[in-house]
Amino acid sequence: MDRPCQWRDCPELGEFRAPGPRAAGFDGPGEYVWFCLDHVRQFNSGYDFFDGMNSDEIFRAQSPIGGWESESRAFRPTAGVDGAPRWADFSDPLDAIGARARAIKGGAERGINPEQRQDGKAVTADQRRALEAMGLSIDASRKDLRSRYSELVRRYHPDHNGGDRGYETRLRQVVDAYQLLRRAAAFA
Repeated sequence: MDRPCQWRDCPELGEFRAPGPRAAGFDGPGEYVWFCLDHVRQFNSGYDFFDGMNSDEIFRAQSPIGGWESESRAFRPTAGVDGAPRWADFSDPLDAIGARARAIKGGAERGINPEQRQDGKAVTADQRRALEAMGLSIDASRKDLRSRYSELVRRYHPDHNGGDRGYETRLRQVVDAYQLLRRAAAFA
């Protein structure tokens, strides 16, 4: 795709992407601007990643483990698999595999008969966990869901905490839970 360089009065093609006016955040990937080689070099020479950060935020960003404070699914001890066996708990590996198979079978059986709300709509295990993350009962209405979401976003969003990003993980859990529940048939 041929994009023009976004530097004022530049006739070259914009082949190189640079951070734009809106940074990436919880609401999306952000915006980018496109420059030719000379202008992206000029942009990069004046770009300051740490602009607007306090000393603690800069220290955390420069830490070798920056961004690794929370476990991602692949690097959890269970590798993101619920009920994975702890091999040390079994003397025979086949016992561990059998325990895992029984757990999977039990989960499948529970999936066939998910919990029911008072209105008769089924709620899956994932939806139940999302309700717990938002502090709602299984019989919450769509209105309850929306008002609780608004309340929690106001509570945990950095804009309402003086820029404190300490609640970022909790905010992400709330947003993910809401996104799951708002599409669920039980809350339509």
